[in-house]
Amino acid sequence: MADPADTSRKRPLSRLVALLSERRGLLRDYMAAVSGAGGRLVFSLAYFIFLANTLSLADFGVFATASAAGVMLSRILGFGFISALYRVATIRPRLIGTFTGGFILLSALSLPVLALASLLTFALFFDGLLPLKVFAMVIAAEALLWRPVELAIIVNNGLGRFGKASLLTILGTAMRALAAGVFMLQADVSLANWALYYLAANAAVFLIAFGIFYPRQRIKFRPRLYWRRLADSLYVAGAEILFYLQMEFDKLVVLAIGGAHLAGIYAVIMRLVDLTAIPIRTFTMMLVQRMMRSPAMLSSLRLRAGIELGVFAVSTAALCALALVLYFFPNALGRNIAQAAGLVILALAIPGARNLVEYQAELLFARGQTGVRAINLALLAAAKAILLVILLEHTTEAAELIWSLNPMFAILYLTSAALTYSALRMRAKKI
Repeated sequence: MADPADTSRKRPLSRLVALLSERRGLLRDYMAAVSGAGGRLVFSLAYFIFLANTLSLADFGVFATASAAGVMLSRILGFGFISALYRVATIRPRLIGTFTGGFILLSALSLPVLALASLLTFALFFDGLLPLKVFAMVIAAEALLWRPVELAIIVNNGLGRFGKASLLTILGTAMRALAAGVFMLQADVSLANWALYYLAANAAVFLIAFGIFYPRQRIKFRPRLYWRRLADSLYVAGAEILFYLQMEFDKLVVLAIGGAHLAGIYAVIMRLVDLTAIPIRTFTMMLVQRMMRSPAMLSSLRLRAGIELGVFAVSTAALCALALVLYFFPNALGRNIAQAAGLVILALAIPGARNLVEYQAELLFARGQTGVRAINLALLAAAKAILLVILLEHTTEAAELIWSLNPMFAILYLTSAALTYSALRMRAKKI
């Protein structure tokens, strides 16, 4: 006869085994997605080290700011129709070919708007800092080459092909790292020459993405289907521009007010902060997919609080680990980065606050509340710009500025939380 004590001890283990068995597919998908995040983290770090230690700190600041501008402007491409493709890939994959046709059509229509916005951005922030030709190459690399690669990654994620999406993500980051490594060995390490390498690397990834990774479906054009979704796509495009505006506009402000050298130090710190967000985004992406299928899944206050606490804790721990390494080995990431190594710990609360603002924006996207999301991001972008200008008026000393950013990002997080969770009380929009 079995010992009752042994039976009681086995029950929790049996339940755990049963739970893991039920969730085997989810765990497999998560591990596949995480592998992409891990690979991207390694190659992103290599790319960052190669480039930041090859260009001068001032040139690195200008390039990082131009690249951030390109990321913002790339959201104009296709007028946000990538969101419709993501939903179709997630819910109605047989329509991918039809909606890819819509993306191609709307991308062509968006090019004049993209060109005009790029010229305006150049005139406001970059005129006199780098030639228009160099700026145009960076924008082309981000908007016309890398943004479509992101489309291929997004569609594969929507189809549940997390392994393929992860591999493409790794290849894209590895190609940039390879370009930076080759550039580092050249005699001409000017910013203009790097722009050529950057353009070539993104072009290579573009060809790989659509030659190998994109789903094979016949491209069809059905304008009636596109116009019905255009309003929602425009909301998404506006929200995406505003999202990256509030994420990246600080680099433009620091460049405009503090100059290229301070912009370089700031770009190094923020790039290290960005690296801590890569694993978090994997979790966010999979959570958003589940919410698109079950919008009411986050109705529990305890669950929402637990997720936010976890995101903040993981983000902060990652930054602390990085700061600890740089404290004992300040030259571990190269001589240029060493100039900012001692400032990393001063950014203690920034990764958690930034990642939570990004997570909250994705919650609204998952529930179909794209209009509310756009309004919230517009308010956050305006608040961030105002707060940063106030800070820069009081100091342009790097250590003091980085330390002052902690309360600024805390205010932005609290504002985002108030706006987001007020919106979550509304009914989710049916897709």
